[in-house]
Amino acid sequence: MSGESIRRLPRRGGFRCARALAFLAALAVGGGEVAAADRYLAVFVDGRMLEVTGVRLVGEGEVRLELDGGAAVTVPLTRLDRLIEAALETTEEPLPAPPCPPGFAAEPLPEGVPFREEILRASREADLHPWLVAAVVEAESAFDPWAVSRVGARGLMQLMPVVWLERRVADPHEVVANLRAGCQHLKGLLDRFGDVALALAAYNAGASTVERAGGVPPYRETRAFVRRVLAKFCPGESFGRAGPGGGGDL
Repeated sequence: MSGESIRRLPRRGGFRCARALAFLAALAVGGGEVAAADRYLAVFVDGRMLEVTGVRLVGEGEVRLELDGGAAVTVPLTRLDRLIEAALETTEEPLPAPPCPPGFAAEPLPEGVPFREEILRASREADLHPWLVAAVVEAESAFDPWAVSRVGARGLMQLMPVVWLERRVADPHEVVANLRAGCQHLKGLLDRFGDVALALAAYNAGASTVERAGGVPPYRETRAFVRRVLAKFCPGESFGRAGPGGGGDL
């Protein structure tokens, strides 16, 4: 989840070549370690929202939501859809138009993009552009299959428990299963909203948040996520722009 601090689980073997590490060293993605926000919005699967001051996992199946005045509530992770930073974009900048259609295209990803073949296969199965999927993976986890967010989102596409359990994913850190479930989830949002920017906003902030806002919500984290992905996903549109895994100032 792009606005949250993410910890890394120990890797079971080497996943990245030296070239990929060089690409990732230049990235400024939200999936890395970031300073804690002052306030968050917990978005529940039933569409309700709760503003909280802090969040932490409790074991493997619950999350503690800290409230004003020192109060707190602990809820099952399966009740939580997303967690986003509550800060609003102070000056609401227009979002770029999606640079190319989101459907599958046999466009090879750049050399050095981790898991490029797995991303291509999962994208084809879900009828999504592989550059779009790679851009989401980069923004969500910086291509780290062992990434875990403060609210239990896991793996390359930072699947929340409600998503990977619904998709019957046994191990959300397994690359192929995570990509397949994440692509199916993103495709479902794209079919639901009929718009790439709205689907990306829903992936970050929850579908109910997008519906409540009547568009891309004004939250700074969400709008930055949409911009980051749209700036990376279409090959060949801008000669000077790096694609997924290629760094660049987003």
